[in-house]
Amino acid sequence: MLNPVRVDAAVDIAYGALIALSIVLIVVLDTTNAGLAFGIGVFISYVIHVVWKMARFDPNWMTQAVEETVGETVEKQVDDVQAKVEETVETAVGETVEKQVGEVQTQVEDVVEESVGEAVDKSVEETVNETVEETVSETVEESVGEAVDKSVEETVSETVEETVNETVEETVSETVEETVSETVEETVSETVEETVNETVEETVSETVEETVGKQVGEVQAQLDAGDDHQQPREEDAEEVDESVEEESES
Repeated sequence: MLNPVRVDAAVDIAYGALIALSIVLIVVLDTTNAGLAFGIGVFISYVIHVVWKMARFDPNWMTQAVEETVGETVEKQVDDVQAKVEETVETAVGETVEKQVGEVQTQVEDVVEESVGEAVDKSVEETVNETVEETVSETVEESVGEAVDKSVEETVSETVEETVNETVEETVSETVEETVSETVEETVSETVEETVNETVEETVSETVEETVGKQVGEVQAQLDAGDDHQQPREEDAEEVDESVEEESES
């Protein structure tokens, strides 16, 4: 393996020899072109020597130089590309966003219309049903209550009046008839028998008339006191008279 120090020294010697030769050739030769060509060659060799030396002893130099050059180029190109991309993206995104926004807006409007329509219909139906039910219930209750109260009062009043009148009339009539008949018959019969047996023929007429008048007055008073609206029947009086006459004749 070659020693880097020796290689470097050999290169330096060769480079110095070439420079000296180029000077000699330029002075000796009349041909300007040959000397110029040789000088260019020496310069090229010098560049090669410097590059080799820098790469040999400072490898990062080449990397940094390349990185800087490439970085500048890349940055410029990236800037250009970025500007173009931004313009393209803005244009494409703008058109796409506008299109999508339009479609989304249309869909949202449709969905909102349907949802709002259904919600409004449902709310209106529920509100109307509740309001109608409450109003109808209250109105029906009030109307039916008033009508029923009025009808019941009128019906009960009429029915009670008719029933009471009929019952009172029938009861009073039957009671008075039975009482008058029984009382008159029993009283007249007992009085006539006792009077006829005690007073014989002379006092029968007077006693019977007085007794009958007295008893009839008492019965009349009892009837008037029991029921002011009922009067003794004429038939009872006739029956009493007939009974008295029969007793008198006997």
